[in-house]
Amino acid sequence: MKQVHLIAFILSAIFAVALCGGRAQAAFPAKIKAVLDETKPLQFPRGDRLPLYVWPAMDAVGETDAETEQIIRDLDSRGIGLISSWDAAHPEKSLDQALRVAAIQKRLGLMVNVDVSSCMDGFFNGDPTTAHVTADGKTFFDTSFTDNPKMGCPFALAGRYAEMRARFETFVKAYKARRLPLDFVFTDWEIDGPIEWNGAWEASKNCARCREHVKHIEDFNEFQNTLRAIRCDMQREVYSKTIKRYFPDALIGNYGVYPSGGYRFWYDYYENQPTDDMPYRTDQKAKYRQWFDEFPLTGYTYAMPVAYTWYPTFDWYRFPNTDYRWFYNMLLSATDACRNRPKNTPVITFVHWHTTAPPNNPDPNVKQLSEEKYQELLWHMLLRGTDGLFLWCTSSESPKEVKLLQEVYADSLKYREFLDKGKPITFDVPTWQGPVISGLKLNLKVLIRRTDFDDATEPVKVTIDGQTISVPRVDGKCQIITLKEKERYVPMP
Repeated sequence: MKQVHLIAFILSAIFAVALCGGRAQAAFPAKIKAVLDETKPLQFPRGDRLPLYVWPAMDAVGETDAETEQIIRDLDSRGIGLISSWDAAHPEKSLDQALRVAAIQKRLGLMVNVDVSSCMDGFFNGDPTTAHVTADGKTFFDTSFTDNPKMGCPFALAGRYAEMRARFETFVKAYKARRLPLDFVFTDWEIDGPIEWNGAWEASKNCARCREHVKHIEDFNEFQNTLRAIRCDMQREVYSKTIKRYFPDALIGNYGVYPSGGYRFWYDYYENQPTDDMPYRTDQKAKYRQWFDEFPLTGYTYAMPVAYTWYPTFDWYRFPNTDYRWFYNMLLSATDACRNRPKNTPVITFVHWHTTAPPNNPDPNVKQLSEEKYQELLWHMLLRGTDGLFLWCTSSESPKEVKLLQEVYADSLKYREFLDKGKPITFDVPTWQGPVISGLKLNLKVLIRRTDFDDATEPVKVTIDGQTISVPRVDGKCQIITLKEKERYVPMP
């Protein structure tokens, strides 16, 4: 009889725990429930791999510390890291929440992650002192940028540094005082500070101060180099140097700032195509803009390329396979950072699957990238050296975006040793649709993936360290191929 009661007690206890867990998750913010519902706990250990960062999970906290801890644990079980935001407009409120989250993350042995965008935004705050100025002393702003119609003079920003730096110091000093770490810091700093595109060049030509500081302002190269150097100085002196002063080992970066081969393959939604007097390289109908090598001057400790399905991309290329129009451009962007990064610099790539920034009345002929080929793209990015992935999406896009990304991330952990220690075998992006090969070599083994955009079935020859191997077509799977050990020359006695 006692045994029956014991069994009943155990069953009721299990039921009670499950019921409490259900109630806890029911109280979670809706955006977190959407993320948790579409993802599954990891089957393979994450080890030291960076967590996934997903925009919908940012600032997702519960009503109590216990609920917040459960959210952090549930996200971590799926490989996702919770990010806290610093709000420069409401520092006390956001700091209190961020510190409570950081304390939990530290106790659980997890990375402390923060978004500092609010602290960085607002160098051009509309103040007349930041405006352009004509030869007769009239002030004016460059209104060619959406979301910031008061872009001013690049040479009128020195007086803004102290205020912007103080924003960061308010937060970092609080973390230091609480003995809390900062592990991953990012900002989405875009439409602010000197930018050479849209109407900026024309505005600077009409500004007496700009003409004084840019000797050959009619030369776009000199104009671009000068503006980007100022932009780098702002990011380094205000942001990265301040973080490093208190947390020298932090991962620090900014959306869209990464080492490149001298050209940019994508346009943000607020950027116009270059005019013919600006340098660019053509690829079918694409115009790849010349880009200043800004990464080394920022002080950033990780690269943050962008691989988005930007709406205009679809019509740039004539590939009959419409998936390859997206895949080709996005792999060019992701590969660019991996190929050119300094040694030991992580690459954390922003990704987005839904067609990005379409107009109000999009062309029905623009076909969205398929789910299958998007996930293939993610694999190829990882097999070319991408260390981390950061998802941006709208709330309505969140369920599908998170599901597609986390599935690949979770499956990739099966090959964690290759991802951690392997070396990319190629950075080639075929200029026509067909087989695409990516892989990581570790000792004599190569983790390789072949994705086809035509009906070819024959093996593809790939040369690795002087040895040619055949890669058969195996759809939707990675392969591990063993190389032959090189013969060693043994001299005669």
